[in-house]
Amino acid sequence: MTTLVLKARTDALFARKRLFNFGLPLLVLLYLAYIFFAFDIPGLADRLRVDNARTLVADSYSYKTNVTRDNRTGMIEVAIEGERNGTYADDSLPGWVVRSGGDTVIDLRGGHIVTFLADGGMTYRTPGYPLITAQAGAGGVQTNLTPGDLPDWISLSRNRLAITDGAGRITMTRNRTEVFRYSFGWEMFFFALDSPYSGHGLAAILLGDRIDPARPNIAGAWQDFWHNPVWRHAEVVWALFETILMAFLGTMGAALFALPMAFLAARNFTPLMPVRFGFRRLFDFLRGVDGLIWTIILSRAFGPGPLTGALAILVTDTGSFGKIFSEALENVDDKQIEGVQSTGANALQRYRFGVIPQITPILLSQILYYLESNTRSATIIGAITGGGIGLLLTQAIITQKDWEEVSYFIVLIILMVMLMDWISGQLRRRLIKGGGGH
Repeated sequence: MTTLVLKARTDALFARKRLFNFGLPLLVLLYLAYIFFAFDIPGLADRLRVDNARTLVADSYSYKTNVTRDNRTGMIEVAIEGERNGTYADDSLPGWVVRSGGDTVIDLRGGHIVTFLADGGMTYRTPGYPLITAQAGAGGVQTNLTPGDLPDWISLSRNRLAITDGAGRITMTRNRTEVFRYSFGWEMFFFALDSPYSGHGLAAILLGDRIDPARPNIAGAWQDFWHNPVWRHAEVVWALFETILMAFLGTMGAALFALPMAFLAARNFTPLMPVRFGFRRLFDFLRGVDGLIWTIILSRAFGPGPLTGALAILVTDTGSFGKIFSEALENVDDKQIEGVQSTGANALQRYRFGVIPQITPILLSQILYYLESNTRSATIIGAITGGGIGLLLTQAIITQKDWEEVSYFIVLIILMVMLMDWISGQLRRRLIKGGGGH
């Protein structure tokens, strides 16, 4: 009888294990199938805009020069990215823009030629396609194209003609005709066109004759680079500093607030259960609300600015640090505390010399890790509170005027995070392991 009971229990145990081993993967598979249809993953292909993606990618590593004609006045302007400081003078146009009589010929490379005609019309010659002619007037845009029989790189409506191919982009409306010509690189990264140092190489600046009679070459070049009105290097560096400052103030402030409260939440330091329960629930509340939610709440209370972002990080991390520190305090060795107490030390001295040295490695490790993580978070928080590099990045993304500027900010953010990661690792090794990790 005992054998039968044992066999029945064994069979039931194996049946439960089989159910768990096969049932859990089946539940996960069903959940993934639900997500597949609930989020309309098959429809992603229909919503994908390859042309927009291609344009953004091209803008990230290249710049475009705008050739714009006002169809009402006939005035033509050539400018890099449409920047006022990147506007070419009429007597120093780039070599691919040629004025012949009343016409303006724009070479987009590879046989792609745009011509602004003196009568206000435009022609576009592209290999493998008939000549395109267009004229803007009060009635809209008239062309020789047949609507409904156009390739996917031509968009035509009554008031707008848009052509996008590998050579560039052309847009004509009643008021304006605009041509974008792409070139590799980040133009005007060092100097704007109105700077006397624009077009001069490093050797000419360092070793050549004085370029600007009013300033020495090195000092003048640095001043024009640092205050570049297009790339705003000084403003960007200050924004990076604000981002790091937000992360530092928030993280360190949270650690200072959380440590004394952690003693009140630790079982071996606070015998009163209601006090422990209250502080533990406080920690759960602070870290349970996401940092972005705290950012929105605090920005409404204190207004925008880097300090609001630091406060949001402080509030969130106080809850996280409180939980981590209280758990570390509950695992301290009582013998070390008793040894300090045997010397006649009071309660504060017992905590200072018997407790803090035991939890210092955990405290420093977690604080430095959160500092590194909060450097990334401060980028997003800064976009909401109006401070730091996150604000500049958001502005560049929203405008979509200079996507290479977005790439520049992203590269700087990555370098900033890498730097903070390296500094955090070095500090952990030196402070926790005693220098170099030997």
